Amino acid sequence: MCEYDLEILFEDDNLIAINKPSGLLVHPSWIAPRSTPNLTSMLKEYLQGTAYTIHRLDRPTSGVIVFGKNKETAQRMNHMFAEREVQKTYLCMARGYTPEGDIIDYPLKEKLDKLADKMANPDKPPQDAVSEYRRLGTVELPIPVGKYPVARYSLVEVKPKTGRKHQIRRHMKHISHPLVGDTKHGDGRHNKAFREHFDLDRLLLMATELSFRHPESGELLTLQAPVDSQVDELFSQFGWSGLYPV
Repeated sequence: MCEYDLEILFEDDNLIAINKPSGLLVHPSWIAPRSTPNLTSMLKEYLQGTAYTIHRLDRPTSGVIVFGKNKETAQRMNHMFAEREVQKTYLCMARGYTPEGDIIDYPLKEKLDKLADKMANPDKPPQDAVSEYRRLGTVELPIPVGKYPVARYSLVEVKPKTGRKHQIRRHMKHISHPLVGDTKHGDGRHNKAFREHFDLDRLLLMATELSFRHPESGELLTLQAPVDSQVDELFSQFGWSGLYPV
């Protein structure tokens, strides 16, 4: 039995949007056992047909993700993403007090998978990558981490203008404010502190909103994904209620 439920945010004859939980794969993966739940298979069962991929979210990232119900709509949406006609908004928690807001314009070298991308050119130049962010809140916790007696964090809204792999995680690390719970690009000492003090073992990166013109009707759609109850409870402790979708 699958441990995950489908939380449908929007559905019509052409599109379906889901609030993906943290930890759920979007597709089957060679690095996970064949029985590992994945969103594509769950949607196939729900729709009794194919769900066409439009974009992706990393396994540890939660939030809104859209699929096409037919190939033509999916292709139109793929083109819209490629032409940057889709506005994406993320919520994350970063180490330290970030600036109030800024634009990170820092090219990123393509991350290649050792098996899936073994034929790809490893010497491709970095690709342009731009992320705009603003700080929504801060908190200082009486938790010693490393040589510091307290730990400081920021609640940050990020609007990526490009779609590179792990872009937000890598960009926030680049400005020395890695995300809490990021096991690839984060700070293990802070991740450990959140596991021990808050029983939190997930990446604090949530895709909270997608806004775009419907590829068939032209209607402006703004799809919001609420944070899960664990994140909401944690952020409420930090005095951040009302700063994000619930």
